[in-house]
Formats: sequence, C-alpha cells, structure tokens
Amino acid sequence: MDDTARSLAGRAFGDPFPWRFLTDLVEVGPRLGGSPGERRAAELVAEALDAAGATPDIHPFDIQRWHRGETTLSVRIPDRDLDRAFVAQALPYSPAGDLAGELVDVGHGTPDDIEAADVAGKVVVADTDSPTGGRYVHRMEKFGHAVDAGASGFVFAHHEPGQLIPTGTLRFGEEAAIPGVGVSYETGEWLREYAAEGTAHLRVDATTEPGTAHNVVGTLGPETDEAVLLVAHLDAHDIAEGALDNGCGITTVVTAARYLTDCDLGCRVVVAGVGCEETGLLGARQLATELPTDDLRAVVNVDGAGRHRDLRALTHGSDAARELAERVVAEAGQPLHVKETPHPYSDHWPFLRRGVPALQLHSQFPDSRERGRGWTHTAADTRDKADPRTLRTHALLTALLVRELTHTSLPRVDTETLRSQLDAADAEPGMRAAGVWPWD
Repeated sequence: MDDTARSLAGRAFGDPFPWRFLTDLVEVGPRLGGSPGERRAAELVAEALDAAGATPDIHPFDIQRWHRGETTLSVRIPDRDLDRAFVAQALPYSPAGDLAGELVDVGHGTPDDIEAADVAGKVVVADTDSPTGGRYVHRMEKFGHAVDAGASGFVFAHHEPGQLIPTGTLRFGEEAAIPGVGVSYETGEWLREYAAEGTAHLRVDATTEPGTAHNVVGTLGPETDEAVLLVAHLDAHDIAEGALDNGCGITTVVTAARYLTDCDLGCRVVVAGVGCEETGLLGARQLATELPTDDLRAVVNVDGAGRHRDLRALTHGSDAARELAERVVAEAGQPLHVKETPHPYSDHWPFLRRGVPALQLHSQFPDSRERGRGWTHTAADTRDKADPRTLRTHALLTALLVRELTHTSLPRVDTETLRSQLDAADAEPGMRAAGVWPWD
C-alpha cells in the first residue's frame, strides 16, 4: 500500500460514520421508488455527499409508481372438503386481479421446467433457486416464461426455510401481464403437495400510477471531461429496512466519497445515489441519458458490497477491470472473489450496454454460495445482519479502486463482444422473457 492508502486505512479503522449513516437510512422506513421514504433517503445521501465536498443535486424523474394493497391466497380441495388460506404478498408491478386456477409446480421455473408442465390457464409455483450446475435464473425470467406459456397467476416460493416471503419486481417499470405473489418456503411446500389436486384462489389489490422518484448526483476531483461514475441505489423494497440491499451499498458509496477527498484523482468522479433500482433500474436509466457516457472511463456499481466480510467483484466480461480489481485489492492485503459473466439486473447495465466498462462490487456469501439472496428481498433484511467492520473495509477498498480507475483507461466494451458473452452464458432466452434483451 502507498502512503495515501495507508493513511486512508488508518482513517477507516475506527470510522463511526458508516454505521451512523446506515442507521439513519434504515430508520427512514420503507423507501420503495416514488415513496416519501425514497425521497428522504435521497436527502440523506445529498447531505452526506455535501459534507464530503461533492456539491450534490437532487434530480427528480417521472416513473410509474406501484403500490401494494391487500393480497389473499387460498387453496380449495373439494374431494377433501379442504379450504386453506396462506400468507402471500404481491410482487412489484403485479396488476390487480381476482382469479382461480389449478395449481401446477414448475420447480425452478426454467424454460424446460415450464415446457414440461401444462400451465395454460393455471397458477404456477416456482421457487427462488436455480438448477445446480447451471446459470442463475432470475425471477423476471421465470415469470416471463410462465406468462408466455399462458399461466394465469404466478407464485414465487422461497427456497430456504424460515418463513421468508420473497419480493422482487416482475417487470422493469411497468405493470406486468398477470398477478404475481411471493410465499415462504413452508407455504411453497404445501402448494406443491396440493398441485394438480387443488384449486388456488388468488386476489391481489395493487395500483400502478404516475409518480416521482429521485437521483442524487455530485462530483469530486479535478474539472476534466472524462470521469469515473461511482453509483449505488438508495431505494429498497417496502417490506423491510433494506439494510443489506442496498443500505450497505449506498453507505459504502457515501463513505468512499469521504475518503476520495484525500486522494490524488486523475479525473472527475461522479458520485450518484439512484432511485428505483428495485423496480427496474429506472434511476440508472435516467442517469445514463443525462451523463455523456462517451466520457465515462468506467462505472463502479456498488450493489451488494458491505454485506459480508469478503469483497466480490463482478467484472462483466472486462479482463482489464478484473486485473485492476485483483491488483488493487491484493495490494490492500484483502481477499477478492471474482465473477466475470455479464448480467443486466443492476445499475451498471444502462452504462455497460453503451460501452462503458463496468465493475460491480458485491460481497461473497460466507459459505461460498453464488446463488440465492439469503435475507435480502425479505422482511429479514434488517440492520442486525450488517457489520460496521465490513462497511468500513469495503468503503476503503471502493475508494482505492475508484482512485486507480481515475488514473487508468480501460478498453471500451464492444457491443458485439458483449452480446457474444451473453450468448455464451445462455442469457438471451431469459432476457427476452424478462423484456430486457436490447437487440432485435
């Protein structure tokens, strides 16, 4: 480590700011995109960036705001005179609906799983896990495949026990085609047992209407045309505190911004907290239309960092980003776990698809899992799961990575190469089902 890095490490060692900021953030309450809580979160981020000297502005933007009402789910088995009610919650952008249909278990909800089942007019039950040895299958893909096969309703069951009811958007920023709800693992087990024997009755109250969300954008460093973008989303699902997803991430960013003020930066650093990631990357998409992306050397998307002890870097197909991340983190004496395959489900995507090299900072699960969200996207995503030491360490490493990127020019991402990498990962069918494949 050089003298500046050692000085920053000493500053970070006992820094009380990250824990204090995370506490203030989660005490705001629900902060789903377009809500009063999301606006207050934006104000907290702006205050923190202002204290760091980043001269921030809050940028409102228009969205289709989704609001969850009451949800009911029951199963009727006439032959047994059985009528059971279960706890369920609507998934964002689920339309309102009142329907009945035969239950059908589609396992992981892959295209093969759904093709093997007769789902037309039925209520499908898919779990949150992905097949062992295969690629991660996103919730939106499972839902899209079910819709394309003619399902009338979608039930998303958590794959881990503990009465954890999952949430997550069904479409990016627009109302979905059929009602969708989340249920716990325990409920999912009952529904699978009742599949092909019982009829599910699903009722969802929900609204989608015009609203306003908020981005916060500030700048550090010299006045140069070129810049590095450091971004994290400040919104969270409205069923929990959102401490891990993405309270830890935005805390990491605003803390790193404080550390970057002590660094010799080679170009501007644009620091942003964006809204509506959870409901469709809407804030990042808006930001990508406002920033001259040709002038961005790289985007560092902090979505997942700060949660677990080891840092994980998703390099999205860039060998140069991987080599830089491995070198900087090794020089700091810390471990780094790397995943290279690109994906479109976080705030780097609107920039990556425009050719900007992307580095997403995440955390390695303590048992080396690469799948599943654990506590996140459930009511268990609370501050007690976070660790002040991890927040400080990841903020320091983020600052060191951004500092290095301001002195480095990474190769631009070639559109055809990106498409080839996604093809190699068998991502196109799922992205098409999710409505996010950018090439016709």
